[in-house]
Amino acid sequence: MPALESGPPREPGALVPLAGSPQSVAVLKLSAIGDVCHALPVVRTLQRAWPAAHFTWIIGRVESQLLAGIPDIELIVFDKRRGLSGYAEVRRALRSRRFDLLLHMQFALRASAIAALMRARVKLGYDRERALDLQWLFTSQRIAPVPREHVMDALFGFARSCGVLERDYRWDIPLSDAARERAERIIPPGSRALIVSPCSSHAVRNWRAEYYAQVCDYAVQALGLRVILCGGRSSLERQMGERLAAAMRAPCENLIGQDTLEEFYALLRRAAVLLTPDSGPAHMATAAGVPVIGLYASTSSARTGPYFSRQWCVDRFEAAARHYLGKSAGELPWRTKIDRPGVMDLIRPQDVIERLAAWAAAGDPPGRPAAEVRA
Repeated sequence: MPALESGPPREPGALVPLAGSPQSVAVLKLSAIGDVCHALPVVRTLQRAWPAAHFTWIIGRVESQLLAGIPDIELIVFDKRRGLSGYAEVRRALRSRRFDLLLHMQFALRASAIAALMRARVKLGYDRERALDLQWLFTSQRIAPVPREHVMDALFGFARSCGVLERDYRWDIPLSDAARERAERIIPPGSRALIVSPCSSHAVRNWRAEYYAQVCDYAVQALGLRVILCGGRSSLERQMGERLAAAMRAPCENLIGQDTLEEFYALLRRAAVLLTPDSGPAHMATAAGVPVIGLYASTSSARTGPYFSRQWCVDRFEAAARHYLGKSAGELPWRTKIDRPGVMDLIRPQDVIERLAAWAAAGDPPGRPAAEVRA
């Protein structure tokens, strides 16, 4: 007997018709790093609700490097760089598979192309309003429309539509011994470090190197923190690291371009706090339980900020909306991004210093509740 019953598309928000717990669940979330970090606790929640189910995650090549060690989620890797060959490889991996439930969590045509290749009794996607790139054409059921949700809350809509209301904010991303040992050498026991990941994938969302330097000097001189710079291997990130380190009066360690995704996550696990703009590392830090001083102006922290650290973010999205668009943030569509040159200059060094000082005054709080929260 099938675990789930299919049929014509139902009204948005109607519960997926379960005839019992599903035995096979596919998750389609290819990218990006931050979104994968948002989706993982939703999968963990469903694993807890359906302990007998086998979970298969179709995921992007880069993102798979972070989740590769998870023992109880099967990963099928899609490499978009390979063009049609990438789709063919996924198709071969899925050829003999039929799932009880597909969670189509990504509104992108490349993801929907993969959804079209998959056989599932129920294909659950976003409601019509949020289903960008015609995602609704590739699903049979839709989650309930909820206005102005944080990205992670929206993803939990998939669990709600399956009748699972309890949330399990759990990531459990395993680390190799080598990654742990490297992180402990860099941040040994008793050492308190501010990690700065200064670059976003969108250059316009990057803050000035000299502004970062002022905050980092404060962190060293006033709070006694070590400063460690981390980032990818691109020339933009390397140049940012060099300029930032040169502008500081206090010493720092520039590790930009020197770690893998797993090694960076291991280092985050040992950090006291992270400073970063709207970027994937903000959500990796959330997964690691590390508080985030997030810098938001072109985007809203209410929508994409670090889930448990929004009180520590500097958010100037309202000011950006009024300055560049002549409207309040509440008048703009929820997905609006104000990627204008100079938008990050609305954030001043003193704004960030004040948030860092408030975090320190709060007693070095963790980046998420100490216990795994179920709400």
